[in-house]
Amino acid sequence: MDYTKEELIALLKTEVVPAVGCTEPVAVAFATARAKEILGCLPETIEVYLSRNILKNAMGVGIPGTGMVGLPIAIALGAMIGKSSYQLEVLKDVNPQAVEEAKKIVEGKRINIQLKTDVEDKLYIECCCKSGGESSRVIVRGQHTHIAFEEKNGQKLFENIDKKESGGSETNKNKRLKFKNVYDFSMSTPIEEIRFILESEKVNMEASSEALKGSYGLNVGKTIRAKIEKGLLPDDACNNMISATSAAVDARMAGAAITVMSNSGSGNQGITATIPVSVFADLVNASEEERVRALILSHLTVICIKMQLGRLAALCGCVVASTGSSVAITYLMGGNYQQMTYALKNMVADITGMLCDGAKPSCSLKMSTGTSVAYYSALLAMENAVVSETEGIIDEDVDKTIENLAKIGSLGMQETDKMILDVMTSK
Repeated sequence: MDYTKEELIALLKTEVVPAVGCTEPVAVAFATARAKEILGCLPETIEVYLSRNILKNAMGVGIPGTGMVGLPIAIALGAMIGKSSYQLEVLKDVNPQAVEEAKKIVEGKRINIQLKTDVEDKLYIECCCKSGGESSRVIVRGQHTHIAFEEKNGQKLFENIDKKESGGSETNKNKRLKFKNVYDFSMSTPIEEIRFILESEKVNMEASSEALKGSYGLNVGKTIRAKIEKGLLPDDACNNMISATSAAVDARMAGAAITVMSNSGSGNQGITATIPVSVFADLVNASEEERVRALILSHLTVICIKMQLGRLAALCGCVVASTGSSVAITYLMGGNYQQMTYALKNMVADITGMLCDGAKPSCSLKMSTGTSVAYYSALLAMENAVVSETEGIIDEDVDKTIENLAKIGSLGMQETDKMILDVMTSK
């Protein structure tokens, strides 16, 4: 049974949302903010218990407005100025005074962070706040802002553990979104009902433009832009897409206080599902309708894959996000449904297996790789060139191909995920 038009619109509005800062430390700040709100005062001590994937993705990434990296300052700011009602923008009120006060909390060793080893959830955050004789506890699991449990002074206030660790809404958790469903919706839905997706383009392109003005992380995007201007790299579609996409990731991972539109709980996925499509749409002078349908196609393809893969995995999010872009770029090239499935299969054949070793400034390198492969996969698809079902993990059925990718990323790479964190924590 296919998803209805109304369900898919609701899905897009749930999964493509604003975020400030890397979503893993932000999710921990969100849980801390909520625990502080329940406690009713600034906690004297904060204990946080995290799943491996949350810990991995929060260790080395910049925290917006602080010039610092990692979880302690994110947790302290969540307690100081965080508002849980802001969801993934929980830290948007950060200011220099709050940062200084938060640093005192960190320096006072009032925060204790531990790995939670007895949970299967890849996305699990438990925050315990104490002050005087009062205490509060909040558990976030399954999705970055899904509160599963709240208590105060040992008394349960709220419990809802039904959210599954995947993209999508609870209403349709027993359905599987198929690629043909994605395509049909993207091509046939009245434009006025899906024009809202242009906000993702506006926000993410503004983030990219702002990033190119500064110096962030490895400056991948800015360096490529400079080499284009000097004639050392061709001023072509591929390099322009890479530059614009990488710049936004450079800034976001370095801790710039910029808002991006995320996809399935990841800002980098939102960036990479949006910016290459937007840049290519400009290059081919796409109409507004073509632009809207391409963006919908890209974002919904990402959601389709993430619903099977899960929000956090050992597989880098650039694999999924750039697959969405490749499908959309194929559409903008004039490709038909079959050619879009070819682009998807070419992507899966090429970059499946790229590791996620945490959120950090060098993520821009991986997003640049994904963007480049997205473009070339689309070019091949337009020539009806596709990796065949006799090769590797590709299946004749495009949905089976997606399923194979998800199995490898979520199940096959579990031990790899553990090894990555062991390496990261033993340096």
